[in-house]
Parts: sequence; structure tokens; C-alpha cells
Amino acid sequence: MRLHLDPASTTPPYEQVRVQLLERMQQGVLPAGSRLPTVRQLADELELAPGTVARAYKELEAAGAIETRGRNGTVVAWSADAAERRVQELASQLAAAARENRVPPGRVRELVEAALAARD
Repeated sequence: MRLHLDPASTTPPYEQVRVQLLERMQQGVLPAGSRLPTVRQLADELELAPGTVARAYKELEAAGAIETRGRNGTVVAWSADAAERRVQELASQLAAAARENRVPPGRVRELVEAALAARD
């Protein structure tokens, strides 16, 4: 698995690694269950500090895209179904927070639309 980092980019290296791994998962190049290289292996391959790769893995794990299984390594957990379930969970949390804070549904929709547009 060869990732291409742009040293001139304003995007930090850990973010470049995270985005490229996630894209490969979404494209099916790295299907669910695929084993990823160790942090040290990928850091050596990319000529990065291990902490940089570890941060990318940590963020992917927090998003539910990968799982670390101790001695069994790090594997891809992302799938279209898993991604949609994660968004659904977050939507439920947002709805609960909106109700708790008495933010009207119309305003919540506006906030979500604005957040979605900001990423484009």
C-alpha cells in the first residue's frame, strides 16, 4: 500500500495519511477486515515519525474506521453500513442535544446544512 505525501502541502502529514487510508477504505481497496501495517512499518515506508502515523490511526479508530486488536494488529472496520450507522448514532445524539437545549428542529436543520456545505 503506497501512500503519497506532499511535503509542500499545508495539510499536516498525519491528516494526509488519514484521508488517504479512509479513501482507500471507501473505494474498497482496503475492505473491512484488511490488516493495516503497523505504525512503525508505515512510518518507515513513508519516512515519517511513528507518532505521525499513530495520530492518523488514532483518529481513524475514534471515527470507527479501524480497530486495533492488540497482538492481532490493526484492521479496517469501515464499511458503508458501518459508516451510515455511525452517522445515524451521531444524528441521534444531535437530536437529543437539540431537544435538551431547546433548539428548534428548523434551526438544527440549518446548522446541519451549513456544516455539510462547509466541507464541500
